[in-house]
Amino acid sequence: MIGMMYLVLTAMLALNVSTDVLNAFKLVDDSLHSTLSSTESRNAAMMNDFRAIRDDNPQKAGEWYNKAVELTQRSDSLYNFIQDFKYQIVLATDGEKKADPEARVVEGKDNRDVTSHYALPDAGEQPGVVLKNKIIEYRNYLISLDPAKEADFNAIFNTDDKIKEDGDVDSWEEQMFHDMPSGATLPLMTKLQNDIRNAQSTMIQYLRERTDAGDVRVNKLDAYVIPESKYVMRGDKYRAKIIMAGIDSTKSPEYFVDGVKLNARGEYEVSASSVGTKKYSGWIAYVDPASGEEKKLNFNSEYIVSEPAVTISNTELNVMYSKHENPFSISVPGVSSDKVSVSVPGATVRKQNNLWIIVPPEKVKEISINVTADIDGKKLSMGTRTYRVRPLPPPSAFFSVGGKEFASGSKVPYSRFDKGELVASYGPDGLLQVPWKITSFAATIGGITYNSKSNKFTKEQLNRMAKLDNGTPIVISEIDAVGEGGVKQRLTSIVLVLN
Repeated sequence: MIGMMYLVLTAMLALNVSTDVLNAFKLVDDSLHSTLSSTESRNAAMMNDFRAIRDDNPQKAGEWYNKAVELTQRSDSLYNFIQDFKYQIVLATDGEKKADPEARVVEGKDNRDVTSHYALPDAGEQPGVVLKNKIIEYRNYLISLDPAKEADFNAIFNTDDKIKEDGDVDSWEEQMFHDMPSGATLPLMTKLQNDIRNAQSTMIQYLRERTDAGDVRVNKLDAYVIPESKYVMRGDKYRAKIIMAGIDSTKSPEYFVDGVKLNARGEYEVSASSVGTKKYSGWIAYVDPASGEEKKLNFNSEYIVSEPAVTISNTELNVMYSKHENPFSISVPGVSSDKVSVSVPGATVRKQNNLWIIVPPEKVKEISINVTADIDGKKLSMGTRTYRVRPLPPPSAFFSVGGKEFASGSKVPYSRFDKGELVASYGPDGLLQVPWKITSFAATIGGITYNSKSNKFTKEQLNRMAKLDNGTPIVISEIDAVGEGGVKQRLTSIVLVLN
């Protein structure tokens, strides 16, 4: 109603500038001020409520509250510029002594010169143009906050030029201030101030609503337990998060793992076909309540696959051999091999493929293997096992030729002696597979002893054998061998029968 009255009175100015018309403008200005006061009180109350929401939840509401503060500052800046604009009109019309500091009353309300001279001076900066630019800047700012209201703000803060019937262009500032009585200028400016406060009110409410715009509505609550790990070692702690989560049972999200859509409950199941750490990733697709657009929440996780495990040990055989590479298979159920560590004080340790190689020193009677595992970023002790340490038992000597080993007492054709060699091992059924090298031996052939400085028979020994009959025993003694770490061993004599 006030806006319509204002438009009618503005139109009447072109026809009549009677005191009655100008007095009516004063009534409109008073009514606009009454509305303005109510709007400012409402804006202040909304900002106080908004501030309380920000204080209660800064992370959620802080961004939007800060935008509302900036909105208020920009609105105040333009409002105050217009207020000073009004006062300058009153001051120029009534003089300093009579000028109303609130710019509510102007005695020379029928003065048509002051507004034009102040707003549109012939030289220098024109306050009317400055005001126009500030209105445009403010309007664009409002649109940047909510582009959906662009048409509304363009209409409320219209600064378009007007084309007259003769084709000439009337600028916005000329339409507003040229030949405008002072008494009509004041309500004109008050209406702009009122529009600013109304726009401010609209946008404070909009920003307040944006605080909750991205919230997902739920209609069902449930309790969930999310453990850090379901596998806990003795001495460690079981940790879990117990949470209450809400869902919207009317709008189920969609679940994807490695690009494959899961069922409506988001249940993921995969066969554990190989051991080790298995990683997977995916996303949850849902509709944003604020924009209606589909959005994604990405996730990734991992789990460990291990072989079925059982611990079986023969306590009578808990022995390691000094200066020998003792191979151990060491694993921790539920923990991948790359997260298992082994230490053996006093011994050398290295990992070779899937085995741990432990070499104890000489002259120790026992040694301990310590196993730790990296579980959830923490080094945890998995236990210690103590082993007795013994020297390697001496191997037996054999005559080997063509991949076949002849033990003591075997019959060996003469033709094979020059093709074979003496070897030291624990026999085909031996529990240990240790490399030994025979470095020398003595062979008693037909009552005469001949020495060899290698593991092969010498020409002299072979020539002696050629002169003997079948069934002649050949006694091999003083057999010296070297094993791992340079360990030297004198082996037991063996007898081969010349065949």
